[in-house]
Amino acid sequence: MDQAFRGAHGVGLSDYQHNSKLRLKVEMERERDHELGQQMAARLERQAHREV
Repeated sequence: MDQAFRGAHGVGLSDYQHNSKLRLKVEMERERDHELGQQMAARLERQAHREV
């Protein structure tokens, strides 16, 4: 699990758990990625249902 976390976020799980500033940075990046994913999904949804 540590390797997957490190691969996804660039830090180890133990560093994440013990460093509050690092945790905040990772969580803000995750939130941004989630928002971008939601926007992309909405855009694809609109394109799939538009008339040609």
